Order: sequence, then C-alpha cells, then structure tokens
Amino acid sequence: MVTATHPQAWSEAIARPATEFALTPLKVISGSIPEGLQGTLYRNGPARLSRGGDRVGHWFDGDGAVLAVHFEAAEASAVYRYVKTEGYLNEERQDSFIYPNYGMTAPGAFWNNWLKPVKNAANTSVLALPDKVLALWEGGLPHALNLEDLTTQGKDKLSGLSDKQSYSAHPKVDSQTEEIFNFGIGAGLNATLNLYRSDRTGKIQQQSTFDLKGLPLVHDFLLAGQYLVFFVSPVRVNLAAVTLGRNSFSDAMEWQPELGTEVLVFDRQTLSLVSRSEAEPWYQWHFTNGCVDNEGAIVTELVRYEDFQTNQYLQEVATGSTKTSAPGTLWQVKINPQTGEVVQNEQLLTDNCEFPVIDRNCVGKSWRYTYLTIQRDRDLVGKELFGAIARFDRETGNLSIADMGENCYASEPIYVSQPNSQSGWLLTVVYNGNEDSSEVRIYQSDRLTEEPCCRLALPSVIPHSFHGTWKDK
Repeated sequence: MVTATHPQAWSEAIARPATEFALTPLKVISGSIPEGLQGTLYRNGPARLSRGGDRVGHWFDGDGAVLAVHFEAAEASAVYRYVKTEGYLNEERQDSFIYPNYGMTAPGAFWNNWLKPVKNAANTSVLALPDKVLALWEGGLPHALNLEDLTTQGKDKLSGLSDKQSYSAHPKVDSQTEEIFNFGIGAGLNATLNLYRSDRTGKIQQQSTFDLKGLPLVHDFLLAGQYLVFFVSPVRVNLAAVTLGRNSFSDAMEWQPELGTEVLVFDRQTLSLVSRSEAEPWYQWHFTNGCVDNEGAIVTELVRYEDFQTNQYLQEVATGSTKTSAPGTLWQVKINPQTGEVVQNEQLLTDNCEFPVIDRNCVGKSWRYTYLTIQRDRDLVGKELFGAIARFDRETGNLSIADMGENCYASEPIYVSQPNSQSGWLLTVVYNGNEDSSEVRIYQSDRLTEEPCCRLALPSVIPHSFHGTWKDK
C-alpha cells in the first residue's frame, strides 16, 4: 500500500470513497441547458481507493463507478452507481482488499496471487449500446449496466468471448457501418493480441489472434480507414515476479527502450496482419484518431511520453500527492501501411496534455479538431491534475482553451454534435476543490474562451474519472 503526504487540492476528490446517488434532477448553477442537447453523458472512473483502513497501490486499482447524466427537454438528471462486480461485492462484505490488482498483490501468503484472480475493477471506460451500457476494464470481460439507472447486470461475453478473454477499454465505432472494433491481451510469457469485430449491438462477429513478443502493456489502438493500427511500446511485464507475489503488475513493468516501438497494421475486414515494423521508443496511453490521407499513408495522432515515468506519476495520484514530472505532448505519426514504416514523426503541441477526443462521426476518417485536457504551466507538471480543456485546430495550429479556474479540475471533454450546426458542445465533469463539489460544465466547442453556456450541480463529489461517451436519445 502507499501512503499520502502533503495532499493537494484535487486530492479531496479521491480522499474518501464516492457516494452513490439515485436518479436526481440537477440544479442549474449558471446559464441554461441547450435545448438541442438530447441524450446521455456516461463517465467511468475509480471511485473507491480505500477500504478497511488500507489504500490501493495505484490509481488504476480503484473500484469503478459510472455517472449517467440524462438530458431531455432542456432539463437534466443524473445517477451515480458503483459497478457491482464480484470482487467489489466480496470486498464490501469483508471491508478489506482481497485480490491482486494492477498495482497490488494479494494480502497474505504469496500463493494467494495464484489462487485468487486479479480483480476486475470495471473502472476505465464505457461503451453505450442500444440496450445496455458496458463498463470496461482492459484486463477482463465488460460488465453490462442498465442504461437508465445503471443497475449492474453482470459480466457480458458479447456472444463470443470466453471467461478468460479480455475486452479493452478503448473500442472504436465506425459511425457509418456501426461496426465496433476492439482487442484484448491474453497474458503469458508471450502474450496474444486478440482482435474483435462486432455489430452495433456489441455481438462479436469475428475474432483473430496474433502473437506478441513478451507481455507488453497495450492500452489503446486506432481505426484508420481500412486498417487497425497498434503501437506496442517497449514496456514488458516481468511475469515471474508477479506470479511469485514479489511485485504487482505495475511494479513488474520494465521500460526496455532497446526494443523500440513495434508498429502493427491489420486489415479491418480480415483482421489479418498487413505489416509489422519497428520505430524509435516512446510510450502512449491514448490515441486521438487515425485516417488514410490522399497519398495512401496512415495518419495517426497520439499523446506521447518519452518513457514510462507516467506510470509512476499515476501511482502517486492515488496518494493525493504527486512529485514525478511525466509530461505528455501531442504528436502526429504517419505510416506506410504496406511496410509499417514510420515516414513522419512530428510534435504538434508542447503543452502537457491528455485524453484527446474527436467528434465520434470522424472516427477512422479525416478530422480537423482535437479536444483534450491540458496544462500550460510547466511548473505545475507533476504536481497538479489538468485544470483546462482545449480545442486544437489541426489545419491552423490554433489552440483555444477553457480554464476551469483555481483549484478546479476538468475531466476528459466529450464532444456532442449540435443539430443543424457546424459546431457542437463539449461536456466535462469538473471537481471544484474550493467547495469540495462536482459539476457538469457545457461549452460551445468553438467558444471555449467564453463562459460555459451551462453549469449543473451534481449531488455529490465525483472522483476524477478516466473516460466517457455520449449516447443520443
């Protein structure tokens, strides 16, 4: 376990387990809800970082809780529920941590790491389907929740997965065909990359398997035209140290820059390998998007880290006090799809940023605007969480920023198309450290330097979350 020292303002949001609330009408703090905003914002993140007097070993270990904010007829209501996984319920009954996890070993004898499964924290992202919303965690199966009240319905195999397969937290949805693409990593001395293609309901239609070198950490991938693209960074898990109970997965991850970054390009229709190559070493958690340009090259955008110190920083977040500086910056990488060769590697922004998103109608296609969380003050890197959201114009290079204010912290901005308009809305959940409260802020996507068009008070504090999605009504 890790202990906190010198807590910072944002730390109060995760200092205590989050409080659930049933469906509740939301009070308007300022402005008004746009009349055209009809649908639901879903967000997921670790909401319980302590139990029985002990604290988790890493931010990624916290039990997941999902927030749903329903918008209809210029009114809003919200519900917030823990994902009632088997691990959550068992630990709730005993009021203690039982299982190994990303940053934790199982308590007791080392063989508990063999006998007890890694807890599915269901805490990373969400995928809204026609009849359910999936709480995603990349180390195991998704959990299905009721779309309206977020009641947990149990693990979901999507009519094709086995109990031992995993389903990543970053599926890609083609807005035109409504196909869903995703992957999962099969752990082992040499891991497997399992590729999935699903229909609009989430039902698995096709699978394929590809062998990897060692056990890497693969968190995200790209849909780019007719291709699926993976950058396998040079992080490898020392599986023996995990199996023997000496280290958690996080502590057993080794940065091996001599391996370089492996580039894998697959055909989206056959899920077969097109090309494989090696590039310089870097690490990335998240991609923005990908597409194929007029010359036939794959264009990708991602937040790049020079090494794996970002994992140490995220471990420190769980303590409420961070000291490791691990800035991520926005990059564009172009690839020859037939050879996998990187033909361009260009930094687009020097500001520390994360959680890049786009208009979901542009997934896999050319796009102009990237929306993200950002931190411009270099002195705050490694000390503060993100206090602003921004829009980056890829055509002009302009950056528009909405600062949340002192001691206020933004989540990943979610873009929602505005009917009959070229612009849209950006929705972000904000923790206000001055008042120890949370709210939803709605911005016009092309007017980020102006005040939000609406601020809505949430009934209780929503701990800092990872990812969200929007579902039209």
